[in-house]
Amino acid sequence: MLSGVKAGLVSADVLRREQQELRRHERSTKHLEEESRHTETVFRDKSGRRRDLAQERLEQQQEAEAKSERDEQYARWGKGLAQGRQQQQNVEDAIKEMQKPLARYIDDQDLDRMLREQEREGDPMAEFIKKRKAKENKEKKEKPRYNGPAPPLNRFNIWPGHRWDGVDRSNGFEQQRFARIANKKAVQELAYKWSVEDM
Repeated sequence: MLSGVKAGLVSADVLRREQQELRRHERSTKHLEEESRHTETVFRDKSGRRRDLAQERLEQQQEAEAKSERDEQYARWGKGLAQGRQQQQNVEDAIKEMQKPLARYIDDQDLDRMLREQEREGDPMAEFIKKRKAKENKEKKEKPRYNGPAPPLNRFNIWPGHRWDGVDRSNGFEQQRFARIANKKAVQELAYKWSVEDM
């Protein structure tokens, strides 16, 4: 039978022996049952190593947070950073203007500053102000650039130095390379047009 005792007609001695044997077996496995009652389940991966579920949950949570931050940043970038700053500036300006009284007088400093900063067409002092601002910004020295006739193309799109005299002293490799690339592209385009010609 499933319980481990004999089936059918059994004498009392045999039945008593089997019951004693079952009790002895239960007593010998009782401590194992007690030990296993309070133990935690061990989870293993395919290779048989133990898995730390708390650590895995923590890593997944950190990955989800990093992904949400990245998505939020991309959403901000998609809307445009400069436009967002401009919109924020507009809101701050509107709040500042709402706090002022409705009537603006001639001694209003914000209005005066705003009108001074505007550039108007035909202003005789505008050129002087531009030169002064340019002189203030000249502290940032820029490297001199070549400004002559358009230089020949090269495969790295490197602009020539500011001291270049405009004479092309190459052996013609760059021109041959660009000619090969253009020829290859033209052949591919012609082959594609030929392949879809009868559709």
